[in-house]
Amino acid sequence: MQIPSAYQDGMARARRIDPALTETYLHHTMIGDPLADAVMAAFRDVPAPVQRDWMHRGMDGGPMAVADAPAAWRDFLAETERVPDWFDPGFTGPGCRAFHGNSEMLIAAFVGAVLVEGFSTLISKSFSITGRLVDQGVRRLKQNNRHISEIFLPGGLDRHGDGWKMSVRIRLMHARLRVLLATAEEWDSPAWGVPLSSAHIAFATAAFSGGLLDRARKLGVEPTEDERRSFMMIWRYSGHLMGVAPELQAADEAAAMHLFRLGMAAEPPPDLEAILLANGLINSAPVVAGITDAGQRRKLVRLIYSVSRGMIGDQLADALNYPPARNFGALAALRLRNRADRVLRRHVPAWDRRRRASQFAQMIDLSFSDGAGNDYRMPAHLHAEKDRPS
Repeated sequence: MQIPSAYQDGMARARRIDPALTETYLHHTMIGDPLADAVMAAFRDVPAPVQRDWMHRGMDGGPMAVADAPAAWRDFLAETERVPDWFDPGFTGPGCRAFHGNSEMLIAAFVGAVLVEGFSTLISKSFSITGRLVDQGVRRLKQNNRHISEIFLPGGLDRHGDGWKMSVRIRLMHARLRVLLATAEEWDSPAWGVPLSSAHIAFATAAFSGGLLDRARKLGVEPTEDERRSFMMIWRYSGHLMGVAPELQAADEAAAMHLFRLGMAAEPPPDLEAILLANGLINSAPVVAGITDAGQRRKLVRLIYSVSRGMIGDQLADALNYPPARNFGALAALRLRNRADRVLRRHVPAWDRRRRASQFAQMIDLSFSDGAGNDYRMPAHLHAEKDRPS
């Protein structure tokens, strides 16, 4: 099998973990998303306002509401509306409770570990070239937060829920960026494969699900067995809506971590783009949190670096040019605090209600301001700065 040249060294490492899954993963580095890519091809010569109208009507009303749209868009909607047999809407409750009862630490693990590890892969090339994380980092981080919060709201993944719509919108955005990147002078297809490939979307979903639970456990978050299974099912369905191929969907936490470890082994070491994105992400966190004092921002950034290093390990932290660790006890102290908080919440119901309300309010602040939400406007240009409103 011919694979992108950047994966030649990692292929041997990954095969030692799982030869068959390695072949599947590397094959998918050369595949995009056939259904979503067909939509973008059908929309190629259609004026942007007409595209947005079709998207709004289709996302709200399904294929019957867009009889005037190309067949590719109607076929995409029809396929997306099919609910897999393994998804049980009645079992989403435990996962929703686990997320919103621990959202503070789950978002900390998401930003400080999972996103950092994700951007250490070649997916960083797509975001670096387009500038859609460097140029609009705070907005993108808020949109990531909102997507997570929406899929973990009761009913969020129902057909007309915002979690469902945001997952599908992300899929369409990836397809549009693939169109822009595929012919870009900066994109090296023989070395990197397909932009925002099927392999990378699957890897990201595995990281956001099993990887997030694993990293949050290092912060003292301990969901029940039902909560973990429900959490994984929710993410699997969101990944399904985002176009993850069935053969790369993780059915449970163990499968997600298996794919995550294999992907980390297969991917080349972090390069300059990955280093810039990972460090930019951490330095954006205080801005997203609304901290305006420069001294407080620097203090929080130092803490995030220390905790992040504890979650991702020294090897990756050093490869990403993290500053030397100065507070070796930060992660342990945070874990101890959260375990004490969990005991208190278990025995004092009023405290548990107060903590849940506080975390939910904080999640709203981190996710729903500055226009972070559903917008079916597709980028017209490769580089983000050219798509800024005039």
